[in-house]
Amino acid sequence: MLPEKKWILDMTDGFRPTAVVGAAAELGLFDLIPDEGITVPELARKANASLRGIQVLADALAALEVLEKKGDRYFVPPKLRPVLSENSPETAIPMLRHRMSMMRGWSQLAWAAKAGFPAPKTSGIRGPDGDLQAFVLAMDVISREVADDVVRQLLPLQFKKMLDVGAGPGTWTFAFLRAIPEARAILFDLPHAVSLARQKAEQAALADRVEFVVGDFYRDELPSGVDFVWVSAIAHQNSREQNRELFRKVYRALEPGGQIAIRDIVMDASRTSPVDGALFAINMLVNTPAGGTYTLDEYREDLMAAGFSEPHLRIRTENMNSVILAHRR
Repeated sequence: MLPEKKWILDMTDGFRPTAVVGAAAELGLFDLIPDEGITVPELARKANASLRGIQVLADALAALEVLEKKGDRYFVPPKLRPVLSENSPETAIPMLRHRMSMMRGWSQLAWAAKAGFPAPKTSGIRGPDGDLQAFVLAMDVISREVADDVVRQLLPLQFKKMLDVGAGPGTWTFAFLRAIPEARAILFDLPHAVSLARQKAEQAALADRVEFVVGDFYRDELPSGVDFVWVSAIAHQNSREQNRELFRKVYRALEPGGQIAIRDIVMDASRTSPVDGALFAINMLVNTPAGGTYTLDEYREDLMAAGFSEPHLRIRTENMNSVILAHRR
């Protein structure tokens, strides 16, 4: 086989393990397996699923070494239990479920590329509410390991009250409050996200420093009287026109001299680097009407059009943890 042919075929084969592990996460199988292991008939009964389907899925998981198989019993390896247990602080389950939702969109990429907007997409086996919950909690999965470090790189920051726009489960709000003990925060998002953020804030013992505000940044004005606004992983889901409107709302919410910080992927001028950014633009094509990934020059233009001054790249990474800062005059 030509090496080029093998490279192409190997590169495009990655969907299979993703689908196997993701299906088990969507079905909640891992938490149904006790420490002493389980047989397939027992697992199928507990999952309310077919014997044939669970047999094939469990064997595939064992082949991938995600489960261990001993005789007719299946076990979650002890080293994977924290990652595959839904209630563990180290859980990856929400992101695995969210990736299955992403795959449903990605499978229609040819249609979306031809039309220029997403194809109709069905919900997962957990339903639309389950997909939504997985999305919000997945944001915590990918951010909680890096948030404190990114915030440290931004220091010193001087603000008394921050606004976290579209804050999701509050992961970044809490990182800033840990870094700046005298600061307070307003956490702003839709009802389902705010509800989850309240729970997370209680767990983090930070609820007394957070004001929870329900709202939609596409429709509503933002809470005002703040001197720092965090816009994290939002710009990519918008068109540039939508970003300009959001930045104008941020400008109006900020006190004079305040700062906006935008965390997102920042593309180079060719739009081919970083690779994660080029691939994430595909994710926006198949999942949003007009989202994409943007260059630093585009962010500068849009921030200055909204009234901000001195937009500059404070942190550059190859992923979504680049940060752009700008000032309100």
